[in-house]
Amino acid sequence: MNDSEQPATLYTWRVNVQGVVQGVFYRANTRDEALKLDVTGWVQNEPDGSVSAVLQHADDTVLSRLVAWMRHGPPGARVTELALDKLESAPRYDRFEIRRW
Repeated sequence: MNDSEQPATLYTWRVNVQGVVQGVFYRANTRDEALKLDVTGWVQNEPDGSVSAVLQHADDTVLSRLVAWMRHGPPGARVTELALDKLESAPRYDRFEIRRW
């Protein structure tokens, strides 16, 4: 996609998910769901046992769909809390990736 094809407005949300979310393929499944929805950004494990993600799309209802999935995650996950921040500014992401620390 070149600059003239990119949407003028992109919604960017930062999500932190707590519970049993590491060691249950939460990141890989989040990436798969993001790719299905054409969401860009990243997902990573955090040292405290949570999972963080930055999600970006031109349609905030698409982001809402991904966050709804993240509230329960894949089989084996037990989400106890999900925090969401809508960011005013963020770099533009061109793909969705799993980050490692």
